[in-house]
Amino acid sequence: MPLTRSREAGKSGHEIPVLRFATTLTRAPLEIRGGSFFTRMPRSLRHSDPRIVLDDAAIRRALTRIAHEILERNQGVEHLALVGIHTRGVPLSRRLADKIHEVEGVRPPCGDIDITLYRDDVGRTRTQPQVHGTSIPFEVDARRIVLADDVLYTGRTVRAAMDALVDFGRPRTIQLAVLIDRGHRELPIRPDYVGKNVPTSHDERVAVRLAEHDGRDGVVIE
Repeated sequence: MPLTRSREAGKSGHEIPVLRFATTLTRAPLEIRGGSFFTRMPRSLRHSDPRIVLDDAAIRRALTRIAHEILERNQGVEHLALVGIHTRGVPLSRRLADKIHEVEGVRPPCGDIDITLYRDDVGRTRTQPQVHGTSIPFEVDARRIVLADDVLYTGRTVRAAMDALVDFGRPRTIQLAVLIDRGHRELPIRPDYVGKNVPTSHDERVAVRLAEHDGRDGVVIE
């Protein structure tokens, strides 16, 4: 970029070189940092690669730890059952059941629950809800139920899942296991078991990929 020396520079006893921009390449606002000018790029023009939060090995370790925490808190598998929230909570619940089986030699029963018709925004959007179906192949009454989901965000999905679950009976307890807790709660809901706490902004997207649905395991922030 061509620069010109100010004619005002030679008027004092000591010549102070002052440089001015002869032309500008952008209309983006300028910021001054440490005496230098920097262009502040609009958000729409910024680009960053997805940030890896968990790889496949880290997911495996997190689920192993959660499985041990579930066993410790519930003192074994008696009256224990796991319920995955569609979609990616379902394979997570089954993985947890497999890991519990590896430790205890007994595999707790698993179910899956669809919260579509229990959402608090049903009927408020023009999008036709896609119902996956619910399968609870065990008695819910007096069970210790562990709900499993991939990401805990506002808490509204978990609230809907609890409403759907109690339609099947009255569990002794309902506990919550999530792979990622990204914060920004809108309801007073807190997980009992967390794979990883990940601070995020509202405009970031947490993408959980599981081999059962995506062909590979990983968690990234986009």
